[in-house]
Amino acid sequence: MGYGSGVTRRAAEIRLDALLRTACEVIAERGLANTRTADVAEAAGVSQALVFYHFATKDRLLAQAFAYAVEQDLARLDAVVRSSAAPLAKLRRMLRLYAPTGRGSTSWSIWIDGWAESLRTPELEKLSRRLDLRWRQDLAKVISDGVADGTFDCPDPAGAAWRISAVMDGLAVQLAVHERVITRRQIAEWIRLVAARELGLEPGQLD
Repeated sequence: MGYGSGVTRRAAEIRLDALLRTACEVIAERGLANTRTADVAEAAGVSQALVFYHFATKDRLLAQAFAYAVEQDLARLDAVVRSSAAPLAKLRRMLRLYAPTGRGSTSWSIWIDGWAESLRTPELEKLSRRLDLRWRQDLAKVISDGVADGTFDCPDPAGAAWRISAVMDGLAVQLAVHERVITRRQIAEWIRLVAARELGLEPGQLD
C-alpha cells in the first residue's frame, strides 16, 4: 500500500500512533506474553491485517509498543527536567511522575513485564535500560543542582538517585503483583521518607 499525498501519510502516522497507544493499554492489561495481534486489533477497532501492515510480526508490534511507552515517559521526564522550576519543585514532580501512586501506576505493569522479558530479549533490555539510566541520571542532576543552591544536603547525588529509585522500583513491584499488601498512601509516605533522609529534608517538604 502506498501513500499518494501528505494527507494520507499524515493519516497513516495518526493511525500508527493510535495503534501503539492501544497496544500499550492492552499490554498493561494482559501482559507482554499474553498479548496477541488480534487483541490489539480488536481494542483499536481495526482489522488484524492493518496491524500486520504496520508491524509485520507480533514481536515487532510488542517491541515498538514498548519503545513507544519508553518515549512517552522520557518526554514527560524531559518536560520536568527542562522546566525553570527550582530543584525542590522538580524533585517533587519527578517523584510523583515515577512513583506507582499516580499517573504511572497503570503503566507499571508494562515496566515489570519489560524487565522480565529483557532477560530474554536484547531489544527490550536496551529500551528498559535506556529509561532506567535516563531517570537516574536526571534525578542525580536535580539533586546535584539542589546541593549547589543549598536546598539539599547530600554528599552522593548519584548514589542517592539509585537508592531512591530502587525503593520506588521495589514498592511498585509489590503494589502491582501483590494486591492489597500495601496501600498507595503508604507507598507515597515511604518514598517521601526515603528521599527526605537522602537529601537532608523533612518528609513534609516533599508533599
